[in-house]
Formats: sequence, structure tokens, C-alpha cells
Amino acid sequence: MSHHEIGMKTRRKVLGDAHVTRAEASKTDFDAPFQDLITEAAWGHVWSRPNISLRERSMITIALLAALGQDEEVAMHVRSCRNTGATADDIREALLHVAIYAGVPAANHAIKIVKDTFAEMQAEKGAA
Repeated sequence: MSHHEIGMKTRRKVLGDAHVTRAEASKTDFDAPFQDLITEAAWGHVWSRPNISLRERSMITIALLAALGQDEEVAMHVRSCRNTGATADDIREALLHVAIYAGVPAANHAIKIVKDTFAEMQAEKGAA
């Protein structure tokens, strides 16, 4: 199995079929090489490694994205925790590390995003 195939399988497992199907459907000639790159490199090489769990990778990813101020990506990866097993407690612990190592403003902003995302997820669950 190629790294692209492995990556697509892991990407679907973490982000969910609906998210990946939407991303693939909106792919154009312009961004197709980028989508292939992240599928192979991020999902096929890094996220698919056996050394740490998907739960741990979620925690690391959320912390890094929060530290970098990547708001939309934080929310997307919080949603993916349903599939990786990372809990609200896990996310809180990761954001406490962000506060100490990347700054209180970054963590504070990410906490707001996480709370909003949790509320949206709860509302979606109640509407289903």
C-alpha cells in the first residue's frame, strides 16, 4: 500500500468520511498537488506511524495549532477527537502546556475556540 493510500485511510479515520469526501470533492487542479502532499506526508507518513496513538497525536496537533494561532484547524482537530479518543480533559491539558510554553493569549484564544466547538458539537448531537 502506498503512503497516499495509507494516508487517505488514516485521514478518513481521524477526520471522518464526510469531511474528507467534502475536501476531495472541492479539490481543483490548483490545490490537488497540495491535497496529495498533505495526504501522503502528514497523514501517510506522520499520523500513520505506530509509535504514539491517534489520541496522543490529536493532543499534540491541537497544542501546536493553538500555539500557531490556526483557529480553523484547531476547531477541525477538536471535532476529530470523536474519532481519536482524545477527551475534553486531554485537550485542556494540552492547552495548559500551550499557556506555559507558547503564551497565555494563545491558550486563552484556543480555549474559546474549543468551547465554541464543543457547544456546536453538542448542538449538532441534540439536533440529530
